[in-house]
Amino acid sequence: MPKKDAVRTDEDPEELRAVDGRVPGRRGLATRARLLDQTRELLRTTSYRDLKVVDIARGAGTSPATFYQYFPDAESALWALADELVGEGRERLTRPVRDGSWSGRAAYETCERIAATFLDFWDEHRALLAVIDLAATEGDVRFREIRLQLLTTFTDALGVEVREQRDAGRLPSDLDPTATASVLVAMLAQVSGHRYGIERHGTSGPEIQRALARLVYSGVTGRKPPG
Repeated sequence: MPKKDAVRTDEDPEELRAVDGRVPGRRGLATRARLLDQTRELLRTTSYRDLKVVDIARGAGTSPATFYQYFPDAESALWALADELVGEGRERLTRPVRDGSWSGRAAYETCERIAATFLDFWDEHRALLAVIDLAATEGDVRFREIRLQLLTTFTDALGVEVREQRDAGRLPSDLDPTATASVLVAMLAQVSGHRYGIERHGTSGPEIQRALARLVYSGVTGRKPPG
């Protein structure tokens, strides 16, 4: 039987189908989750190019035959993880912008939450995000699209705030909100991804977070950060 494409994990669990077309029950979904968990764990110590079905299956306490019931190959499991990451990232990264206040002192507190959220998210998903960044840098358009999907919702939300600040006269009238938001998002993502390398130069996590918060605050509000 021909192998089908990998199933996207941002769909409803009832719609998740195995490679043979069947809808997994509760046990099947639990097995699928174990396989994804093991794939995620292996990424901590193994290049994504060296992921092997047999290693994933063994670590999940099952067999390669069972693996192939859910994924055509190891790369498909990696794609399923990337899809899950996009779903989580869209909501989690955007929440501080959407729910925070941009008035007075509260605006700086919003920026602190934004910086902390980015740093925490990258820490928790460092291995998978490193794979996405590497593959995207090497020209893999699929991973480039994953990265775009991950950050677009946040970029759009931040761009709305920049536009409001500009229209209120707090930022230059010729400032482009999308360009400004995109630059700030690129800074947040790059610094979060290289946090530990930066710390080796003699700074600390809290100071990196503070620097990010201050730069986002100035970029969005046009004001000097509070002392």
